[in-house]
Amino acid sequence: MAAAEGVWSLCNLLRFLNSLFFPGLIVCGTLCVCLVIVLWGIRLLLQRKKKLVSTRKTGKNQMVIAFFHPYCNAGGGGERVLWCALRALQKKYPEAVYVVYTGDVNVSGQQILEGAFRRFNIRLIHPVQFVFLRKRYLVEDSLYPHFTLLGQSLGSVFLSWEALMQCVPDVYIDSMGYAFTLPLFKYIGGCQVGSYVHYPTISTDMLSIVKNQNVGLNNAAFITRNPFLSKVKLIYYYLFAFIYGLVGSCSDVVMVNSSWTLNHILSLWKVGNCTNIVYPPCDVQTFLDIPLHEKKTTPGHLLVSVGQFRPEKNHPLQIRAFAKLLNKKMVESSPSLKLVLIGGCRNKDDELRVNQLRRLSEDLGVQEYVEFKINIPFDELKNYLSEATIGLHTMWNEHFGIGVVECMAAGTIILAHNSGGPKLDIVVPHKGDITGFLAESEEGYAETMAHILSMSAEKRLQIRKSARASVSRFSDQEFEVAFLSSVEKLFK
Repeated sequence: MAAAEGVWSLCNLLRFLNSLFFPGLIVCGTLCVCLVIVLWGIRLLLQRKKKLVSTRKTGKNQMVIAFFHPYCNAGGGGERVLWCALRALQKKYPEAVYVVYTGDVNVSGQQILEGAFRRFNIRLIHPVQFVFLRKRYLVEDSLYPHFTLLGQSLGSVFLSWEALMQCVPDVYIDSMGYAFTLPLFKYIGGCQVGSYVHYPTISTDMLSIVKNQNVGLNNAAFITRNPFLSKVKLIYYYLFAFIYGLVGSCSDVVMVNSSWTLNHILSLWKVGNCTNIVYPPCDVQTFLDIPLHEKKTTPGHLLVSVGQFRPEKNHPLQIRAFAKLLNKKMVESSPSLKLVLIGGCRNKDDELRVNQLRRLSEDLGVQEYVEFKINIPFDELKNYLSEATIGLHTMWNEHFGIGVVECMAAGTIILAHNSGGPKLDIVVPHKGDITGFLAESEEGYAETMAHILSMSAEKRLQIRKSARASVSRFSDQEFEVAFLSSVEKLFK
């Protein structure tokens, strides 16, 4: 009797649970089916829109090739890759329609193209259509004081939705590193998708910093001092890295700009069968045209830095090391030294950083010897490099370093950070000869600058010749060959 009551009770319990969960399962299942139907309907509408876009100009079915580059009017190395990639594709596929998704709504398309020519000496062969995005603020780091990586990544999804609603391409290439946009264009837009990765959104180095509770650009001191917060952040980073790997693996073609980036992307995305190193294009020949004579027409020594005014470039390290060089009187001619920081400002945050750097120079008492050159024309950049003795680079784990290559090609002696692309790919011996120097700390930079300045003119000339001979592998021509070979799969 007791057993029968037990069975009866169990049956009642199952009925009760079924009454709770079965309707819920039906509702969830129905919602999922509806979502699939809606997404499929959107995809069909987008496919129709794609056909209209591709036939709009000539009435013929033209391939539409789009680049996602929200900051295409900036003056950094990533933008040089964009314009060289467009130029290479236009040479091979002249009949295609080319589109750039950009958030630079305060300028016209013509002004963007003129800026590319002025800064990079690049002029495209055929017209480009610009799709202007109004929601670029969604990928600004200032919008997300906490969980910045997740916030910017989710913001890029909404920004790419805005892009997709305006133009549906046949081939989509993310040239800025917004991997979370790839599934949207591939599965909703029905596009062939490719990626050119300058810098992984998250890297195993970042995971190590948090795991070891080290202070860094992405790890504030108050988190490193709290074991609980460090564990929470580490879990967050591991989860983000897992999702980043999933969305990145959607790419049909992956191009990375250096050996350092390759190692991280292979570890995170696990798509080695479609991943290639494509060194970014550097205007090597233009700088090689500068006569190689021992410096220079001006008295003293000029030290230059080339790079956008972004926090990761670590310009404060350059100013502090330079101040230490002057204050310690490491070289006899210290009053005749001058440091010129050359770079692009993308927005008000970058302009604020420049003002902070000016104040740092004043605080260290070296403002008379430090100059800032913002968004200068290409010819002016070339003139500065032609006069400089030392080229400075201070970013930790720089993914590649186009500015480093340009300095070497121009005949400056490069002093770069002992990490990332400069260490693995660029400032390496050429036929057994030194091509430049690497450092890490303020003291290391100051001492190495003093060592370079104390060298004989003949020794410096020998290093500059070796550096110049090593940079031909980073030319525009080499980039075009490697880029077109990598993306060929997208056009079959």
